[in-house]
Amino acid sequence: MNLLKTATILLISLLAISVGSVYLGNIPNLLDYELLAPVFKVFFAVVIVCFVLGEVTRNTSQVDKIWSITPIIYAWQIAYLYNWNAKLVLVSVLITVWGARLTYNFGRRGGYSLKFWSGEEDYRWAVLRSKPGFSNPIVWFVFDLFFICFYQNALLLLLVFPMLTLTASTIKPVDIILSIIFLLLIFTEYTADQQQFDFQTEKYRRINNKLPLKEYESGFIQTGLWKYSRHPNYACEQSVWVVIYLFSWAETGKMMNQTIVGAFLLIILFRSSSEMSESITVKKYSGYAKYQKTVGRFLPKLF
Repeated sequence: MNLLKTATILLISLLAISVGSVYLGNIPNLLDYELLAPVFKVFFAVVIVCFVLGEVTRNTSQVDKIWSITPIIYAWQIAYLYNWNAKLVLVSVLITVWGARLTYNFGRRGGYSLKFWSGEEDYRWAVLRSKPGFSNPIVWFVFDLFFICFYQNALLLLLVFPMLTLTASTIKPVDIILSIIFLLLIFTEYTADQQQFDFQTEKYRRINNKLPLKEYESGFIQTGLWKYSRHPNYACEQSVWVVIYLFSWAETGKMMNQTIVGAFLLIILFRSSSEMSESITVKKYSGYAKYQKTVGRFLPKLF
């Protein structure tokens, strides 16, 4: 899926969701711009900082550094603005658990440093910069501003918007069930990331010490959860935000409202980014093409 196709799908999806959600009914709090002004101020400040730091340092992964942090800030801002409603606090705690785990995982892979603007850059940005068109500084400037910095930060804000349907409600049994599902997904995502981390750590230990690679010779993990899904961590990451939307569905009784857009766009983004990652991986490891045929991208292949 190339970027043009992805952008087209995103635009069509936004239009369809907007029309559909208006037909099914509006969420009044989405129009409460005066009350939500502090949230939007943080959003625009983050966009500007990410863009300026990325352009100055030539490290485009500034959004990656705050990916797991800004949703926590937005969630607690909303909880505060709506007088610490119990359900909003519950969802904020869940999002904080999600963010803390993801921040830890990103940090141990070299994503952060004392110079917060530096650190490891996602290898996919370097690959994309080398492609025809994106090697043009003006094209990359525009792409960095509108997609990497604005769009991705907007997505992080949209992900917490289901909370705006919960501002006058109490905790119900369904919320406890959804919370348990959320935490199980977080644990599964942690397990997948840990399996990947252990595999890569041991692989490079053997390479650096000139030891036989044995089961690590393929170069990529195919055991544990990765035996059933090529991206079990991505599958869980998408699912946790679907669960956040389910809080809204359970509260409103409507299968679709405007706040579904965050989770929906995240799913599209993960499909596009995973395709890009795999297009690189399949060239790097000779056995990956076979792995693609036998193991599902996100969900297990049943047949």
